[in-house]
Amino acid sequence: MEKELFTGSKVAEVELVYRSKVKASQRPQVKTSLDAYMILSELWDEGTMDLQESFKVLMLNRGNKVLCLYNASLGGITGTVADPRLIFTAALKASAVSIILAHNHPSGSLLPSRADEELTMKFKGAGQLLDIKVVDHLILTAETYYSFADEGLI
Repeated sequence: MEKELFTGSKVAEVELVYRSKVKASQRPQVKTSLDAYMILSELWDEGTMDLQESFKVLMLNRGNKVLCLYNASLGGITGTVADPRLIFTAALKASAVSIILAHNHPSGSLLPSRADEELTMKFKGAGQLLDIKVVDHLILTAETYYSFADEGLI
């Protein structure tokens, strides 16, 4: 039985491309939460750390070297949105084996909110389905950081 085709149909095309301008030998390696914090603080827009919440993700290869930083969202004073679909799309596109979630608290408080904890578990579950490990979730302030991994929460 033949299928009738619609003439003039148009379909969108998806292209998976990852381009890095950083040589593999120049990529920073993350061995500890402090390493991740140092990399993130260097890349964070200094003017927004105490002003508004941002959510960023470090994408890592098998050797825990940073493939890229994904700026997932820029929010308001008390919150920001982190859409797992967009973040895992970026991770898949970069061929990341693992990711480190990060967001800042402009208030200076390092304590994770219940929403922070729930979001972390949501990402961890989604990552397991995609075989992309969520290594850590850092909460940053201008002075220091909190690591979900170091606290045994991931």
